[in-house]
Amino acid sequence: MQLKDRIKRQAGEMLREETGHVRVSRPVDRAIIALISLSWALFQLSLPRIIILDSTTVRAVHLAFASALVYLSFPMLKSRSKDIRFLHSLSKIPAIDYVLAVAAALAALYIVFDWEGISLRAGRPILRDIIVSVAVIFFVLEAARRSIGIPMVIIAILFTLYAFLGPHLPYFMAYRGVSVTKYLSQIVLSTEGIYGIPLDVSAQTVFLFVLFGALLERFGAGQFFNDLAISLLGRYKGGPAKASVVSSGLTGLVSGSSIANVVTTGTFTIPLMKKVGYPAKTAAATEVAASTNGQLMPPIMGAAAFIIAEYLGKGYLEVVRAAFLPAFVSYLALFYITHLEASKLGMAGLPREEVPSFRKVLAGGFYHLIPLVILIYELAVLRHTPNLSVFNAILVLFAVVVIRETITALRTKKRFLVSAWETLSTIGEGMIFGTKNMVPVAMATATAGIIVGIVNMGIGSMIVQMVEHLSMGNVFLLLLITAIVSLIIGMGLPTTATYIVMASITVPVITKLGGNVGLVIPAIAAHLFCFYFGILADDTPPVGLAAYAASAIADSDPIATGIKGFSYDLRTAVIPFMFILNAELLLIGVHGVFQVLFVFASATVGMLAFTNLVQGWFITRNHWLESPFFVLVSVACFLPGRTAEFLGIAQDWKYLVYIIGFAIYGMIFLSQRGRISRDGTGAATA
Repeated sequence: MQLKDRIKRQAGEMLREETGHVRVSRPVDRAIIALISLSWALFQLSLPRIIILDSTTVRAVHLAFASALVYLSFPMLKSRSKDIRFLHSLSKIPAIDYVLAVAAALAALYIVFDWEGISLRAGRPILRDIIVSVAVIFFVLEAARRSIGIPMVIIAILFTLYAFLGPHLPYFMAYRGVSVTKYLSQIVLSTEGIYGIPLDVSAQTVFLFVLFGALLERFGAGQFFNDLAISLLGRYKGGPAKASVVSSGLTGLVSGSSIANVVTTGTFTIPLMKKVGYPAKTAAATEVAASTNGQLMPPIMGAAAFIIAEYLGKGYLEVVRAAFLPAFVSYLALFYITHLEASKLGMAGLPREEVPSFRKVLAGGFYHLIPLVILIYELAVLRHTPNLSVFNAILVLFAVVVIRETITALRTKKRFLVSAWETLSTIGEGMIFGTKNMVPVAMATATAGIIVGIVNMGIGSMIVQMVEHLSMGNVFLLLLITAIVSLIIGMGLPTTATYIVMASITVPVITKLGGNVGLVIPAIAAHLFCFYFGILADDTPPVGLAAYAASAIADSDPIATGIKGFSYDLRTAVIPFMFILNAELLLIGVHGVFQVLFVFASATVGMLAFTNLVQGWFITRNHWLESPFFVLVSVACFLPGRTAEFLGIAQDWKYLVYIIGFAIYGMIFLSQRGRISRDGTGAATA
């Protein structure tokens, strides 16, 4: 019992740090935080249909709420010291944090209070503008330090130093520099910096999706997804691991947090995986890989889908269309990995009596699917904007909760007023929970705005030259550098922040260098490349936070868990390189159902072959001579055009390459099947 309590406590602490549920304060403090959280949620819910405000006002109010909640929810210091106890207090909110919360909120709103005056004196700020601008930057950086850690702050400071010290740097890094007034005008007194596109997407769209996901999870959808997956897959070989992949994928549809995904689904699936024979490290790594990849799944994609759409000026559904096939293939490959691991270990599934009935699970929780169906219908069929679609889905979710609680009250003969109060309390708690989940995202986008603003002051062209210099003009070396830097930066940053930073720096370089070598790289492919490697940082040792959360539940070594999880994620790491080289994987230039199915089938076979290669197993243990053939299948199925060019086959006949890849894969299957028959090893793979 003590071990179980310790595991839950460790996982819970990690989740609280990521979601802002840190302080367990006095009742009066909790009431103030709840009031602010509810006010923020109601403000955001009113935007799609009720009130009309200009985008600058929306961004400023969004930042004001987020900043205030950070100072009230996160202590100034994490380390404990008897001399300055009030700076790390978790039991109450010290007076200094109340002062900082009010000051930060007012400073964030300054651009609204005097927008007309600021516009008239654009580029020529008065003393008051300068003082408030410096205060805004300080409050944003301090709030970011408290809520998402020091790495993001360091990056923003380094970019700022580069802007000012550019004239004094070596020639290949030299930049003409900026003045204080230009810097402050760009970063604070305009919509090109802190109040830029990332914060706008956070305010206009991401908040409601995060709120929707948090409400679903709070109302029991996470447990329903778990039970549904177990009821479908629990009886099969490695069933709990397969269920973990499915439930994490379903949770990932509406969750932008890999750690929240781990804690939500992992507390149930990891013990079940261990029960059927998975080692603790393998069970935790499976959950980490599944939960990390949850951010690949539309419609949220860790908030990146909306930011990519804004950056590219594309429709949201265009981004989702491009991102869907790689995400689905990646999840399918992870599902396959769980099967291969179970085959290696000779495992069975759960006993039939321990697997819940699918019909009973579906009948008892089908209503959780109704808001999701409405959301997809609004987005895909009615073609409403994302924020209006999720707003309508939230209204449906509220209606579902009210109906559920009313039916429960009638069955239990509970008094109407008591039932109504409990229903309102449930909705209110869900809104508070979702609002706190949004705090780190808002601060990450605001801080990233500093970096984006500096890049847009002309430094972007210098960075392009520097990165081009480092990569020696080789686009493939550039992609490798981008991947490694994304992994390193992402160890200490939220996925959304990592993506914004890397996209601002490297996307222009990737597309430019690709053109220099005759490789046409669509901008969306470059954006998704940065996004994928930002996600993978969540389980990259030694910092991968998702791995620490899963290891706390599984009672495994976090570093070993991270390494194992990262080995599973190699399948995800190879996909971005493939769609950079073959845009058809993003369904670019693909038309007609037949062509879509063909691309999907080939990508699936290519990914399964690569998984067989990495795992060293197909239907039995691989022979070393089979490895080159797995490589051939992967290359042929992922890159048919380039393979056809290499073989001298006309591009009109490139689909012949797919068929060759399928044939080689079938030959490997028959070869291993024959080896099983000869060696009598079939029992291990049954």
